[in-house]
Amino acid sequence: MDDNAWPPLEPWRVGIHGKCPRCGQGKLFDGFLKLAPRCDVCRLDYSFADPADGPAFFVICFACVPSVLFAVWMEVTFEPSVWWHVFVSLPLVLLTCILPLRPLKGWLVASQFYFKAEEGKLDRPGSKTAD
Repeated sequence: MDDNAWPPLEPWRVGIHGKCPRCGQGKLFDGFLKLAPRCDVCRLDYSFADPADGPAFFVICFACVPSVLFAVWMEVTFEPSVWWHVFVSLPLVLLTCILPLRPLKGWLVASQFYFKAEEGKLDRPGSKTAD
């Protein structure tokens, strides 16, 4: 079925919930971060998707770094015991690093579908484009 037959769905709505970017119903993931081969409802092939390291980059920049800085600040300012870091700092860092990965990956894959992203191609001088 042609992609134009489906209504366009906003990437952030379907992606963060791990749903198919075309129909919004099927599963996007086959595991925690592994993409399914295709949608189980509309049969969209997910081979177009390549979020690469995007989710990890965003999580590191906007979640991991602040949580690690918080733990370092606590250590320098209050010098808490090692147990404080075991029961507060470590879980905080792990939660802020792991939990956002799946929604971010789903959003990036859905955005690739929505905006029809594909590998860039260079035009050579003198070549004709098929516009």
